[in-house]
Amino acid sequence: MHAAAEAWLRAAAARIHDEAPRLTALDQQIGDGDHGINMDRGFSAIVAMLDGREAVPDGDDPWAPLADLLRTSGRTLISTVGGASGPLYGSAFMKAAGALAAGPGSGAEGLVAALDAATARIGELGKSTTGEKTMLDALVPATAAARAALEAGGDGAAVAAAAAEAARDGVAATVPMLATKGRASYLGERSIGHQDPGATSAAILLEVLATTLANRE
Repeated sequence: MHAAAEAWLRAAAARIHDEAPRLTALDQQIGDGDHGINMDRGFSAIVAMLDGREAVPDGDDPWAPLADLLRTSGRTLISTVGGASGPLYGSAFMKAAGALAAGPGSGAEGLVAALDAATARIGELGKSTTGEKTMLDALVPATAAARAALEAGGDGAAVAAAAAEAARDGVAATVPMLATKGRASYLGERSIGHQDPGATSAAILLEVLATTLANRE
């Protein structure tokens, strides 16, 4: 599980780097214009952290190393990512770590628990919900789809695939929305017709996770 998570983080960093210009362009339309730059900086810092970590020894608790990895990644994002994205994503990673530290029964259950905890934390910090043109418009449906896939008997790869598909649909749904939270809300009706950059980066992370888990099956 730890190896899969590290592979995901490294692949996510590469994808975020490639997508940084697009994320920044989206943010220039309705935000501060630095989302891609900031996310690239944060995930590059995560890779540097991974490169500097010692090998994780085997232990009695398979979830502890994974929880520690996500917790450290969250702290890295908070310390390196500017704007709202650092605290939101960083705190989400740390809450996900807490959910995994509780010891879910399987990898699929752990994924759902982590995603649920991360999404809830973002909603708490941002005092937001769906329909307000934020990353929650990708994450909330992704979490619901992940849980449905788990209840249908899906493994980790199936759960991640369901989450990624729902997140992509959620991103598309942000385009006609009126932004009522964050920097985009200042634009009022001019925010309509633009894709939310935070929802986009959230969907990218889930897409990379789905690909990573599919390739390990």
